[in-house]
Amino acid sequence: MKKLLFAFAIAGLALVSSAFAGAYPDISLPDLKAAIAAGKVTLIDVNGTESYVAGHIPGAIDFEANETRLATLLPADKNALIVAYCANEGCNAYKLGAAAAHKLGYANVKHFPLGIEGWKKAGEPVAK
Repeated sequence: MKKLLFAFAIAGLALVSSAFAGAYPDISLPDLKAAIAAGKVTLIDVNGTESYVAGHIPGAIDFEANETRLATLLPADKNALIVAYCANEGCNAYKLGAAAAHKLGYANVKHFPLGIEGWKKAGEPVAK
């Protein structure tokens, strides 16, 4: 009986930890702008290279083009702020970049839910 309870406890712990591993807190537009201005964020654009070339948040990494070498592009500090974004609030592609950073050991991974569309709609500059 104890072995069965232990197995259920381990399975439950694995389920809970995997659920949290995929959950990334949101960062607001004002907070993201402040982090960018302070030079305290690394951005991951998960919209694909074609979209990236058309316009991305300045300084963002093109995830599609750099996925295999992401570890070399992210900061050495595993507590650094990493923010992944995609197109808009209905897009979940950001999870690819966020999960990749998380897998590399980054502990402060967030999601910019407005995405590039919300960034542009707010009148913020884009890089091409």
